[in-house]
Amino acid sequence: MTTDHDWITTPVTEDLLRGALDVERTAHGLLPHRLPARARPQIPDDQLATAEARPSGVRLAFRTRATVIELDALPTKRAYRGFPASPDGAYDLVIDGVLTARATVPGGRVRTLDLATQAVELEEGPPGTARFAGLPARDKDVEIWLPHTEITELIVLRTDAPVTPAQESGRRVWLHHGSSISHGSNAERPTGTWPALAAAQGAVDLVNMGFSGSALLDPFTARAMRDTPADLISVKIGINIVNLDVMRLRAFAPAVHGFLDTLREGHPATPLLVVSPLLCPIQEDTPGPLATDFSTGTLRFKALGDPAERAAGRLTLGVIREVLAGVVAQRAAEDLHLHYLDGRDLYGATDHAELPLPDDLHPDSAGHVRIAGNFARHAFAAGGPFAAVPPLRRRDRLKPPAASGRCSPLGCPAGLAADPAARHTDGTPVQCPEASPARHFA
Repeated sequence: MTTDHDWITTPVTEDLLRGALDVERTAHGLLPHRLPARARPQIPDDQLATAEARPSGVRLAFRTRATVIELDALPTKRAYRGFPASPDGAYDLVIDGVLTARATVPGGRVRTLDLATQAVELEEGPPGTARFAGLPARDKDVEIWLPHTEITELIVLRTDAPVTPAQESGRRVWLHHGSSISHGSNAERPTGTWPALAAAQGAVDLVNMGFSGSALLDPFTARAMRDTPADLISVKIGINIVNLDVMRLRAFAPAVHGFLDTLREGHPATPLLVVSPLLCPIQEDTPGPLATDFSTGTLRFKALGDPAERAAGRLTLGVIREVLAGVVAQRAAEDLHLHYLDGRDLYGATDHAELPLPDDLHPDSAGHVRIAGNFARHAFAAGGPFAAVPPLRRRDRLKPPAASGRCSPLGCPAGLAADPAARHTDGTPVQCPEASPARHFA
């Protein structure tokens, strides 16, 4: 047992974090964010504000000989009025790439949502500790994956040996944006979300911008992705557009074009994969909006739209797939690094028959495993859009701007330094995205 005088205390600082785009100093510690500070004031609702602060894919990464590791944190947990409490969020310990242990943090705040009125109550609570003991007494690379289900303020690390920030992995960075399934809904642990599993299979470093209920082609999300260094990019589009009924056919295709245009301002030649919705029978041919359904005694979802209204421009998943395939085909004539993947190749009719959606909308943990395996097979395998190529050197991604405010031509992976006349679509000058000082990433 480690005694008090054996502890080495290490403040949690941003150089220990991977997978976050920004951090916020709070009264308690460090709060990771998955949208940058300049984007957060533009968030229009509580749904996205809480989703981006839940650290799906965010992890602490360091090297140590410690046999005992403790992490103090203040979680903010979710609850739904009238329903049993959700399990505490999991902290996954990965040593040298191998999932080794799991812990939880008791206590913390509880944020209770009334599904009928949408009223929210916040109950304060104390910080707690995730503890990992009995670890091998050797030098090792350690990652602590934070709960994808809880807002998590990081306070301090305690170990029985010194901690240093992890060195560069040398792996490619995969930037992914999607909906609640990409966020990890119904996955039991943070390393068990389909993007985390697929990243492990593809040997890439994940930056997960999956936002529960909030993959809505928001321009500030596109700008955040534009300005985030990445070797590979994927966007999974459609399910939230339909189940929130936020858009009609006339607006959808131009919005997709605009989102992709913004991504290409910062990543003109990065492999970019557009993924259409997974199979979801309740929305295949029925427009939204989606509503909760408790008629069976458990939380399920149902679509409220009328299939006949598709003729008036109401969107369904089938319509979304047709539009996305057409947009990508049109653009791919000039954009050789743009690719399309039908989401039913990740989770289709056969998968649904074997692994049905428990709430009619989200897969369970086994479903996440299935989706990850299918994504890795389609994207990372030889001949796929993310087939292995040498990654951009991290020192190039972090090269400071030259005196002109741009990277030198030889050090600018975005190729922007060679075009001083380049302009964004709003007419402002294009600065190399690698020079942005307000960005934190894996």
